[in-house]
Amino acid sequence: MLQPPTLKFLKLLTKNNNKVWFDEHKSDYQQAKADYESVVQQILDGLYKQDPAIVGLQVKDCTFRIYKDVRFSKDKTPYKTNMGAAFAPGGRKTPRPGYYFHLEPGGKSFAGGGLWMPEADALKKVRQEIDYNFEEFQQIISNKEFIRYFGKIEGESLKTAPQGYLPDNPAIAYLKLKSFTVWHSISDEAAIQPALVREILKIFAVMQPFVKFMDRALYTE
Repeated sequence: MLQPPTLKFLKLLTKNNNKVWFDEHKSDYQQAKADYESVVQQILDGLYKQDPAIVGLQVKDCTFRIYKDVRFSKDKTPYKTNMGAAFAPGGRKTPRPGYYFHLEPGGKSFAGGGLWMPEADALKKVRQEIDYNFEEFQQIISNKEFIRYFGKIEGESLKTAPQGYLPDNPAIAYLKLKSFTVWHSISDEAAIQPALVREILKIFAVMQPFVKFMDRALYTE
């Protein structure tokens, strides 16, 4: 579970997103960071058993920095108002499909994952895998637990069929997608309950066949 002061720090940072305030509350940040990383370690400990592909990952491989790169952004506030960790072979920098835990107060926290905005070649491979094995893909995303936790796959979609596919292809709704992600919301109250890590691992377990389907398309010869 996370400690209430961690969420409180992020709430206050949202209202005071500037270097002066952040420097004055650096110790609060360090405590919040350590708290979040403790939960990430617990998630990793559970994931090692669920998905051997991520064995060996460390917390530092998964967690994102709170400092923003504002060089190409209109929003010049210097800090992220959330904490995030990506769990996939290779860690947060990998292009491989994986799992993600996002902590952001105000009901914006979630556990989810998948494959976000892959490069053109990778996208082509995933589309081909869905086309060739659509029955298997359908079984994964129509699983009752999958629907209960995620509803449907999220992702920006093309307006027309991608090159090489006919509009009447049974899988066309998924072949149009440019990202393949799912997520399950976590309330602020749930984030500070002892069952948090157990619930996140359950979400990841339900998601695992979806993640593995795409990973197979990209990394299995």
